[in-house]
Order: sequence, then C-alpha cells, then structure tokens
Amino acid sequence: MNIELRHLRYFLAVAEELHFGRAAQRLNISQPPLSQQIMQLEQEIGARLLTRTNRSVQLTPAGHQFLLDARAILLQVEQAASRAARLQRGEEGELRIGFTSSAPFTGLVSDALYQFRQRWPQVHIQMQEINTRQQLAPLHDGQLDLGVMRNTVLPADLRHQLLLREPLRAVVHWAHPLADAETISVSALANEPFIFFDPQGGTALHGEILGLLRRYHIQPYIMQEVGEAMTILGLVATGLGVSILPASFARARLADVVWLPLREEDALSEVWLVWSGEREPSMQMRNMMQLLQPAAAK
Repeated sequence: MNIELRHLRYFLAVAEELHFGRAAQRLNISQPPLSQQIMQLEQEIGARLLTRTNRSVQLTPAGHQFLLDARAILLQVEQAASRAARLQRGEEGELRIGFTSSAPFTGLVSDALYQFRQRWPQVHIQMQEINTRQQLAPLHDGQLDLGVMRNTVLPADLRHQLLLREPLRAVVHWAHPLADAETISVSALANEPFIFFDPQGGTALHGEILGLLRRYHIQPYIMQEVGEAMTILGLVATGLGVSILPASFARARLADVVWLPLREEDALSEVWLVWSGEREPSMQMRNMMQLLQPAAAK
C-alpha cells in the first residue's frame, strides 16, 4: 500500500468536519485535490470510507474504524517525533556513570547530580560504584557514558576533564600523639604503622598516596592493606594505625578519627571526569559535563 501520513490527515479532517469544503478550508487546500486524495486512499485500502451525497458526507462502518486507527497512528507518530526531539535535546534517555567510592563525598559531584535531576527528571541516571582501574574497559566499550575517577594513566581513546584537586589529609585515632596538632608534615608519619589500600584493589589512590610519601623519602610501614577507604577509616578508628586519605572522606564523620591537614603543597588528589573520545557525546552527557564545568575552575 502507498498510504502516506497526509492521506490520514486529509481523511481525519473530512471525517471530523463531515464536509469537504470545510475540511479543505481547514487544511488550506482546494476541494478537488482533497476529494482526489480521499478517493486514492479508499483505492489503496480497498474499502469505502465515506458515503457522499450532494447534501451530506457520512462515515461508513469501515470509515468509523479507520478514523479510530488513523487518530491512533497520527498520535503515535507525534509521540515518536516528540520523544526523538526530547532525546536529541537530552530531556529523556539514559546516562550511565561510573564513580569511585569517594565521589559521593565530593560536593561538586553530588551538587551536579542534584541539579541534573531537577532540570531533566525524565533522564534515567544509572550510577555504578566501581574503582578507577575497573572503569576503563566499560568506558572504552560504551557500557559507561562517563566516569568519575582519580588521576590515572588513561588509554589513548579516553578523554578527561579535571573536576577538582582536593587536599590529602592524615587520619589518626583521637588518642594519637599527633591528634592535637593543627597541621603536620608527612615526615611526622614516617615511623607510623599505616592502614593502606590494597595495590591489587584497582584504586588510583594507592599510587597517589604512595607517590606522595616517596617524594619525601618515606617508605611507609604498612600494617594492613584493605580495598575500601571506609574500611581504612574503620581500622584507624580502632587505633590500629594511621593513614592518608582525600579530605572529602571527612564527611563520613567518624567520632574516633581526627583529620590533620598536611603542610606539603603537593599533598593533593585529582578527580577526573572521563569519557570515550571515539564516540560523539550524547546531549545527556553534554548536559552533565556542562554542570560540572564551572566547578572545575573553582
């Protein structure tokens, strides 16, 4: 069948007006072409849709059914076009974000997620907690759209944007001799037992913190290696050892833990936004990146 959307719209106008003249005026066309289009539609369908006399136009039983179906088809087309436009504008769809365990503790990420939800509530945000190393393959394969991770070596196909540099701080038990200090140097921790990240855990913080200590010629005595920062805090809270963590984790507010600023200016950890350079960013991605852009300059 060679039925086009204009045939449906023409028929809809005639069926609702039950008058070819008024329908033609409504469609802003002349009456003869309208009559020809309706006749062509009936020929394509193989059914009489309208009965015509000099005084009236009436729907046949087939016409009544076709009117219902034509309305449904035109509505579905309009909805499909609307959905496509909303997807193009980033107002609907999905956004898949990988994030390290520290990301929710950084104000800029949580603020951006809140603003995104307020502006585009129809976009489904799928958050996946996954460490820095484990985010790389899903970003490459397209299983993740964006990744929030720590400073690391990226494959050539991935791009990144600096979100923030946050200070690293020493973490000690409240009864530790250093707990009352306003600031300390990393050298003060040289002989302390460390609760450290497991090097096989995939977190970039292991390399960042170890690199900081080694820049100041400190080889840490590692008492315990664990996979998660919250586990580190829990063990420090027992007095088992000390550690160094990004300041954002202080939001956890453990009563038995004291956070001490470090004097070294390079005691910093970078948080990156990462995406694939081999695929065009979706509008959903662009909207999130735009929300995070101002924060990067702070």
